[in-house]
Amino acid sequence: MSNKPIPEPDNTALRTALWRALHVEVDAPPHVFVDEIGLKLAAPAEGWRNRLDMSEFTRPFRASIVARARFVEDLVAQQIAAGVGQYVILGAGLDTYAQRRTNTSGLTVFEIDQPGPQAWKHLRLVELGLGIPAFLRLVPVDFEAGDAWWEQLALSGFEAEKPAVVASTGVSMYLTKEAIIATLRQVAALAPGSSLIMSFMLPIELQDPEIRPGVQRAAEGARAAGTPFISFFAPSEILALARDAGFKKVQHVSAATLTERYFSGRADGLRPPNNSEELLVATT
Repeated sequence: MSNKPIPEPDNTALRTALWRALHVEVDAPPHVFVDEIGLKLAAPAEGWRNRLDMSEFTRPFRASIVARARFVEDLVAQQIAAGVGQYVILGAGLDTYAQRRTNTSGLTVFEIDQPGPQAWKHLRLVELGLGIPAFLRLVPVDFEAGDAWWEQLALSGFEAEKPAVVASTGVSMYLTKEAIIATLRQVAALAPGSSLIMSFMLPIELQDPEIRPGVQRAAEGARAAGTPFISFFAPSEILALARDAGFKKVQHVSAATLTERYFSGRADGLRPPNNSEELLVATT
């Protein structure tokens, strides 16, 4: 038996979980998104709140993370109400939907991630006494070895003839354009009534000047970690790709739209940065 340690989640997954927790800890109510289980999973070292990536400088990006999480789960709730029974999370990281939503009768959740980090998460869920509920399927996919997530999903009990919600947030910037087009085509071929929510990063020249240093710093960190940012899209380009892939309806949801929906009337000025990471919503 191998004593090789199980790879931990990457820095991006951990940072996302910590930002979600920090939102509840330091931002004034009403909270846009409440997730305290991710912090338990991550179990960061003492003093994590003093990390550079938790500083005031990163506050707008924290707002962006909780805004997209809220939008995704609001859309999932709508789709469940409409009778959709499958939710697929691509690049699940430390997502805790399955642990927070215990009243998901009839819903099957499929979390797709790299085998190592997913095994680590499985172990942490067991250690915390949360376990793996019957409606949750952990789907390990070794992207680097060329595993097809579509095939692994089918082996895990996904029913392609039934509609699903597929979420891919914080992933597209690490993928080639070809890989993104392949994903769009695969999801567009799902049963009528299926939806895709995908976040995408705008090219640096389209981003607001005040947030460019933060994005550049994140890009440098990603490159140093061996996961460089590869793909950037203008909204018109990602919408055209989704249409070409076969989606019947495509929509760009801007950060400004999320601000209006979730942050209006706040006295503390918390809001996502405009023109940074935006959302594509496409339906079959």
